[in-house]
Amino acid sequence: MTRFNQPLGGNEMPRFGGPATMMRLPAATSAQGLDAAFIGIPMDHGTSNRPGTRLGPRQIRDESRMIRPYNMATGAAPFEHLQVADLGDVPINTFDLKKTVDIITAHYREVLAHGTIPLTMGGDHTLTWPILRAVKEKHGPVALIHVDAHADINDTMFGETVAHGCPFRRAWEDGCLINDKVFQIGLRATGYAADDFDWGRDKGWTVVQAEECWHKSLTPLMRLVRDRIGDAPVYLSYDIDSLDPAFAPGTGTVEPGGISTWQGLEIIRGCAGLNLVGCDLVEVSPPYDPSGNTALIGANFLYEMLCVLPGVPQNPSRFSGLAF
Repeated sequence: MTRFNQPLGGNEMPRFGGPATMMRLPAATSAQGLDAAFIGIPMDHGTSNRPGTRLGPRQIRDESRMIRPYNMATGAAPFEHLQVADLGDVPINTFDLKKTVDIITAHYREVLAHGTIPLTMGGDHTLTWPILRAVKEKHGPVALIHVDAHADINDTMFGETVAHGCPFRRAWEDGCLINDKVFQIGLRATGYAADDFDWGRDKGWTVVQAEECWHKSLTPLMRLVRDRIGDAPVYLSYDIDSLDPAFAPGTGTVEPGGISTWQGLEIIRGCAGLNLVGCDLVEVSPPYDPSGNTALIGANFLYEMLCVLPGVPQNPSRFSGLAF
């Protein structure tokens, strides 16, 4: 019987010791034989405000040391069903953003060739576009669930077409997306024009602004999302700045009025049953959160993404049943 890789437990090695990998999983140099893999992209040269996301993957891994293998809310036990490892970081060119996006596409082309589902730790949001290029080569155009404070559909930033505010415009231009199956959730704050969020709507995308999410559960929204996406391949891109800065101050472009951590969990857990072919968690900037809490939330969200991948059964916990 094949023994799946397991995270190193806190009773085998103190939480502050052991390998510096995601959840202290085994490190791997190839995606061969892996069902899913954690991958870091330590870049911030696509950012437009505060830098620091190049340090995100390292701190996300560090803060992941507290995560245990069983999901006590959903009943998911991913390490009983999937072979998972940490594939380390993409060797980006830290001085050339345009070369970096091509490096990322080539790297993910190799990962996807093995049938491995990538779970990416960012890094700034520029990285999603080159990943989607590789995903399109493998799966064709995909549905998209994009959780973010910003639409990231700029044509240019400072005259450049490659930046963290442009990835979904570039992905659309490259034919990576199924337009009637694109969902942007959590957009908010100020804009340059009244119609800033309408570019995607004009393409057939569904845009759910943050104000529509206030004071409510997002479980019904995700039921609608699942119904519309059906069995199409889908990519989940989660920008940590979708969360209100009260929860996640460690990011480069904070905006007030964001969603909560429990709503974020509802979104990710609501992806169970979808044909997920890749996920990312981006824009964690450790210098702006010395507590490490932003990276800790990012690490837990990445674990939750692993828990909803195809092949991981869900068995929700039996809660108390008390009405209170």
